[in-house]
Amino acid sequence: MQKRLLALVLLFAFTQINAQKKEWTSLFDGKTTSGWHTYGKDAVGEAWKVVDGTLMLDPSNKQGWQIKGGGDIVTNESFNDFHLQLEWKISKNGNSGIIFFVQDNPSKYNETWHTGPEMQVLDNDGHPDGKIISHRAGNLYDLIVGNEGHDKPFGEWNKVVITSLKGNIKQELNGKLVNEGTLTEISEGRILLQYE
Repeated sequence: MQKRLLALVLLFAFTQINAQKKEWTSLFDGKTTSGWHTYGKDAVGEAWKVVDGTLMLDPSNKQGWQIKGGGDIVTNESFNDFHLQLEWKISKNGNSGIIFFVQDNPSKYNETWHTGPEMQVLDNDGHPDGKIISHRAGNLYDLIVGNEGHDKPFGEWNKVVITSLKGNIKQELNGKLVNEGTLTEISEGRILLQYE
């Protein structure tokens, strides 16, 4: 399995919805990985880089199917009700994801995707998972199949908005509502960028 590039643009912003205060909290300053760490560790691995105001995974140092210094990265902070905006682009045949409500507890959860729902980031036309409808870009991986056809091809920016309010989740891709549902069990955790 090849690991691919996930890049996030300066517009990566996050807020907790609060009745008294509705301010944006930036999760990415466009210069550093401050505010993030690799799942189960204290710092971000060296394969995650900030280049031209984007956060990206450099896949050049592969060890088998993994990338040395890669690993999924999570926010230092946990969130419950939120409004997340970001942009992503994936390389040819790429596969990744944005997972939320992540529980940063590797002694309990071997894999990050065991801990929260994932909005799929995928080259639908090039990656084999594109043939599985619940694994396509914008879908809530293996949970909710969304409205199809709103993703842009590999190498182009896709704008995502994920909103969580009192267990109700809405996901938009490039300005179109692609998923909507209610989560009843997990309602707080970290935001994760998958390095797959």
